[in-house]
Amino acid sequence: MPKVSQEHMDARRRQIVDAARARFTSHGFARTSMADIVAGSGLSNGAIYRYFTSKNEIVVAVCEQGGEAFPEALTAEAVAGFLEHVRIRARETGHARLVAQIYAEAAVSPQLADVVQQQLAALRAAVAELVPDHRRQHAEQIAEGFTALCMSYSQQLAVRGDLDPAPFTAALMSIIDG
Repeated sequence: MPKVSQEHMDARRRQIVDAARARFTSHGFARTSMADIVAGSGLSNGAIYRYFTSKNEIVVAVCEQGGEAFPEALTAEAVAGFLEHVRIRARETGHARLVAQIYAEAAVSPQLADVVQQQLAALRAAVAELVPDHRRQHAEQIAEGFTALCMSYSQQLAVRGDLDPAPFTAALMSIIDG
């Protein structure tokens, strides 16, 4: 049997995760079966199970691929651009609905909770690094508040639909500026 390249294996794994992400976004985790993921990916059962032993592993893989275009600075313009990016992803790909489902599932899945906690810790650390010098002594509190408000914006996009990010930008800048 010929050996399959790592590039081929990575592409198949992405194909499976992309199919699962699309189905999870439109139907939720609970209403998505492995058969749905198989159908969406266009691969066979055996191909899916070669890369993942369960739907839970696929959920974790979807979560691990998440991430946002984080701002390069904590200026009003950069923060507004970041929230607009979150808004566009919510509107165009249903990303906010997917994140809401990931958080709900993380409440009952220790493996997924670990991934989410690591991602949140990385976000808080990235924010803390960007805190202006005059607010450095409050960097951890600012990072915690920034992260909480960003997550709230995403959750509200999932439930309420398209929301203007301007009030959230103003609130975030109040947290940053003190």
